[in-house]
Amino acid sequence: MSPRRSYDQYCSAARALDLVGDRWTLLIVRELLAGPRRYTDLHADLPGVSTDVLASRLKDMERDGLTTRRRLPPPGAAYVYELTARGRGLLPVLQALGSWGEGELGERRPTDAVRAHWFALPLLRALDGEGVVEVALEEGDFHLHVGIEDGPVYGDGPAPGEAEARLVMDAATCEAIARGERSLPDAVRAGRVTVTGDGTLAKALREA
Repeated sequence: MSPRRSYDQYCSAARALDLVGDRWTLLIVRELLAGPRRYTDLHADLPGVSTDVLASRLKDMERDGLTTRRRLPPPGAAYVYELTARGRGLLPVLQALGSWGEGELGERRPTDAVRAHWFALPLLRALDGEGVVEVALEEGDFHLHVGIEDGPVYGDGPAPGEAEARLVMDAATCEAIARGERSLPDAVRAGRVTVTGDGTLAKALREA
């Protein structure tokens, strides 16, 4: 296991960066906000990370109390990584970082990798209330857990139960929302997002 590196500065920001300032660490947190993930799933959804670096980061995060590793019961019998309460506390950090970085997105480049669930955090910032929201994009479907105190923030595929709302939009609209160029209510009013469902979240979006 790699030795802990430190800025050796008596500053809370420096101490935080001692833990999460390494390349890939916060993106691993982004993936684990979806709940427990296998190593192979993490590697597939972090294009560009080497197996050695991913393994090293996961070991460091476990040592620092950000993640835990456990074995699934049969028939799964695989190890999964998941965030601790301290690790989940990085959600507002990632949200603030994503909001700050909206202007850096620009148009998608031909070399840019994309996963549908990478739009979960910007859409989560755009939603108020509490409940499960399904999102259908050209890249795939995912669901959001809006206003939760604990547990996964989002997940791949349809919602496990009945959703408060279902949002359907094209890639251009979702990217404009992620870049901060268009708000979600504006996109709904303009007919760029189709909202279905009878839940409070769906009604609020249609009436905004």
